[in-house]
Amino acid sequence: MSDISQPTRFHLPVVFTAGFRFYFSSAGLLALASMGAWLLWLGIHAMDGAVPDPTIAMAPHLWHAHEMVYGYTICVIAGFFLTAVPSWTGSPPARATYIAATAMVWLAGRLAIWFSGFLDPFIVASIDLAFVPLLGVKIATNLWRKTQMRNLIFLGLLLLLFAGNLRMHLEWMGLPGGDAAAGIRLGLLVTIAMVAIIGGRIVPGFTRNALNRRGHQGAMPAIHPLIDRMGILSAVLVALIAGVSAPDWLTGGLALVAAITNCIRLAGWGWRHTLSEPILWSLHLGFLMLVVGYGLLALAYLTGEFSEAGALHMLGIGAAGGMTLAVMSRAALGHTGRPLVVATPIAIAYLSIAAAAFIRSLGLDLFPADYYIIMALSGGLWIVGFALFAVIYLPILAFSEKRAAA
Repeated sequence: MSDISQPTRFHLPVVFTAGFRFYFSSAGLLALASMGAWLLWLGIHAMDGAVPDPTIAMAPHLWHAHEMVYGYTICVIAGFFLTAVPSWTGSPPARATYIAATAMVWLAGRLAIWFSGFLDPFIVASIDLAFVPLLGVKIATNLWRKTQMRNLIFLGLLLLLFAGNLRMHLEWMGLPGGDAAAGIRLGLLVTIAMVAIIGGRIVPGFTRNALNRRGHQGAMPAIHPLIDRMGILSAVLVALIAGVSAPDWLTGGLALVAAITNCIRLAGWGWRHTLSEPILWSLHLGFLMLVVGYGLLALAYLTGEFSEAGALHMLGIGAAGGMTLAVMSRAALGHTGRPLVVATPIAIAYLSIAAAAFIRSLGLDLFPADYYIIMALSGGLWIVGFALFAVIYLPILAFSEKRAAA
């Protein structure tokens, strides 16, 4: 009797087998590509060169801001939630087919924005806006399996992210309600509110775990529920009112509350015990950037002695960029069964992102005549940080099948 061959099952590449694999690796690559394109445009402009006809329909600075907030950070958020929510709820992880399908939607959004100069703005909006609802439905389905009231806030924050992106597209379509600048503020500050919430869980938690492993006998990271709630609530309110052009005194006052309360939170998390472990101090550093950013935002709105753009870049580069880099590098190790020890180049990457934040945030206020130099230095440090991440972590994320032990 002749052998009957069995049908061959199709297996998707390793990069689609877990949410963190595709989205963290793609976020790192987008961070490099988008910043490289932005610096190239600035370089041509600085030399008064002939800028090629753009493929994008919007102003280059709006493209840059949009891709940092609604391209990069949403990509990291997707990777984090697709990994964390099943753990929170006991739900099965997302299937590879779901990850691959949503990955194509996210990538299509990036391409639609890049080639928006050749497309109808309604088509661009339809493609780019599709990703967050798909992610939100998945998260909501998992949370429904095991309702945790404290996690439902993330569904509201995802809705706000969608609203911010929608406001940008409405302006580009010439429709009522559009405001690209407000859309950027809303998206960035909602992202920072997520950092305030998630950072408040993982920074003291991971620090406590590390101290327990060392047999530490002293004080452990402290959690103060009232201060926690004030820090999170003020961060969410800053995002809400900054997106609707509230009075400066109100925005500045809430930013000041956010800075003070989140500083108190951070001070109690035992940062002094983390200085020998980059995988820990990077998390504390990212949260420190949040505190500094809110302080600068309060200074900008309450006194006018500092630029709003500088404060937002401290939050965007330092808090969002720094914290996401720290989380991605840690999660990639932990979820592939590797020791939680980062290579020296990744510690350099953490410091590069922090330096990029300070140079971009403070540089233009201190040296306003040196715009292009400041931008080149800050952008170059960002590229250094994410290039180091890509070189070390792409093999881990995209190709290695090693998994955490059961």
